[in-house]
Amino acid sequence: MNALLTHSELDAVSFVGSTPIARHVYETAAATGTRVQALGGAKNHMIVLPDADLEAAADAAVNAGYGSAGERCMAISVVVAVDPVGDELVAAIAERTDQIVVGDGRDPASEMGPLVTAAHRDKVRSHIDAGEAQGATVVVDGRTSATPDTAGFWLGPTLFDHVTADMSVYTEEIFGPVLCVVRAGSYEEAVALVNDNAFGNGVAIFTRDGGAARRFTFEVEAGMVGVNVPIPVPMAYYSFGGWGVAVRRHPCARCRGRALLHPSEGRDHQVGRPRDPRS
Repeated sequence: MNALLTHSELDAVSFVGSTPIARHVYETAAATGTRVQALGGAKNHMIVLPDADLEAAADAAVNAGYGSAGERCMAISVVVAVDPVGDELVAAIAERTDQIVVGDGRDPASEMGPLVTAAHRDKVRSHIDAGEAQGATVVVDGRTSATPDTAGFWLGPTLFDHVTADMSVYTEEIFGPVLCVVRAGSYEEAVALVNDNAFGNGVAIFTRDGGAARRFTFEVEAGMVGVNVPIPVPMAYYSFGGWGVAVRRHPCARCRGRALLHPSEGRDHQVGRPRDPRS
């Protein structure tokens, strides 16, 4: 690997994997002047403000949290519900989570398959056990889901509520179908939570407030930022008119997020709060 990373004809390298290897790739290639994108461990957050479309946010959380059984680096692992939307949002996510069909990927009816190995399934299960023991509320328990009548390392989607920043289900990368909901009292508290987290691959915000979204893209500290899209990578922007257009207009990754914001509004009211129809 080092021979490739230090090759004189290498212009750039992009790597996704474990944090120690990502750090090695970055330090080795960057030392020769090569441009490097190195993504290590992830605990991607999705902030939901009180003015957000909660139905859309719940759909996004379920798809981004449990797609590919949560075994993808840009999966959403943490939903930060900003008061007072927590109860309603958790109920909407739980309703959708309960309806996910777990089964053989060759069956068109299946919506989520097994985990990659028995050892990894057991590791993810141990994280769920730890979260429950540490006081998180188990809203949907993947450990008790019906096991499909076929070979595979099965574990159903799990939803935790009232997770706190000191719990292992929050601090550690689980890499499985486990979604944690953290409650926040304000926009500022939610952003501080994201910025204080050790992982920073990607983050998303759901809001109808263009001013709040624009402020968020400047204040949050993460490699990729999405607005009303749960997985902030270029292909996620297709529904907004095509990521190629955004790249041509705004060459940097963070600016791609800004290019998709609605016109700034709401500057004279509290960030992300429901608007007074009289204003």
